[in-house]
Amino acid sequence: MTTAKEITLAFSGASGAPYGWRLLELLLAQGIKVHLLVSSAARVVFATEHDVKLPAAPDKCTQMLLEHFACDAGLLKVYGKDDWFSPVASGSAAPRQMVICPCSTGTVSAIATGASDNLIERAADVVIKEGGQLILVPRESPLSAIHLENLLKLARVGVTIMPAAPGFYHQPKQISDLVDFMVARILDHLKLPHQLLNRWGYSGDAAKAGE
Repeated sequence: MTTAKEITLAFSGASGAPYGWRLLELLLAQGIKVHLLVSSAARVVFATEHDVKLPAAPDKCTQMLLEHFACDAGLLKVYGKDDWFSPVASGSAAPRQMVICPCSTGTVSAIATGASDNLIERAADVVIKEGGQLILVPRESPLSAIHLENLLKLARVGVTIMPAAPGFYHQPKQISDLVDFMVARILDHLKLPHQLLNRWGYSGDAAKAGE
C-alpha cells in the first residue's frame, strides 16, 4: 500500500450526496491526492440531491471535477467500476485510507461478505486485507437486522462505521452546517486538520477542531 498522503474516496448509491461532495472539496483543498470511485447509482443520486451531473466516462468525470474544484491535475483521478488495473485494486499500490461516503447498504453487504463485484467493493476489500483504514458512512433508515449484522461484522474487523447522523448541539442554522458536522468527524478520523466546527468543551481560538 502507498504511504504518501493519498485517499480512496467512493460515492455509492445511498442518499447523502452533499456529504461526499463536501468531503471531496476539502480533501482536494488540503492537497490530498484522491482516487475517486463513482457507482452508476451514485450518479443518479448526485443529480437528484445535489444538482450535479457526473459524467459516466471516468476521464470526462475527472476533467469536470478538476475544473469545478480548480485543483492541480495530479490530485484527482476517477476510475471506472471495472478498472481492475487501477492502483486501488491492488494491495501493492492502494492508499492506506478509504472512505465510502455515502455508503449504500448494498455496498455494505458486498464488503461484509467479500463479494467484490466492482472496483468500490474490491478497493474496500484491499484496504481491509492490508490492515488499512476503511470508513463507511451509511445512510439508511430504518436499519434491518441484516444491515446491522453486516455493519457489526465489518466493525469487528476494524472498519469504522460512521452513520450519516449529524448532531445538533452546534446549533446548525442551515443544511450546510449539518453536512459539515459529518465531514468534520470524517476528517478527524483521517487525522486531517479542519476548522469546520468548534471542538466540544473549548471556546475562543482553541475551539476549532483540528488545531
